[in-house]
Amino acid sequence: MAYLIEEGASMRMFTDHPASVGETYGEHLGMASGFGFRMILGGLACLVHGILPFLFTKTGSRIVTELHGRMVTHRNRHAAADSRQTA
Repeated sequence: MAYLIEEGASMRMFTDHPASVGETYGEHLGMASGFGFRMILGGLACLVHGILPFLFTKTGSRIVTELHGRMVTHRNRHAAADSRQTA
């Protein structure tokens, strides 16, 4: 709620979190949208697999593993860049 009171806060609502993970608003939008789209596809594959268990036998787990790997790699890359800047 403090965001609504402070001057200039409306812009910070869109930039604080992306900046905290080393991204611009646009970069964060792209990353989050890509993750969301892959999660939807993985979820649909799991639903189909539930009905037709011979289909998409590893798709859901593969997508989760892929997304986790991308997130950890991305996080580690930004942490390494931050440590180089402060050194």
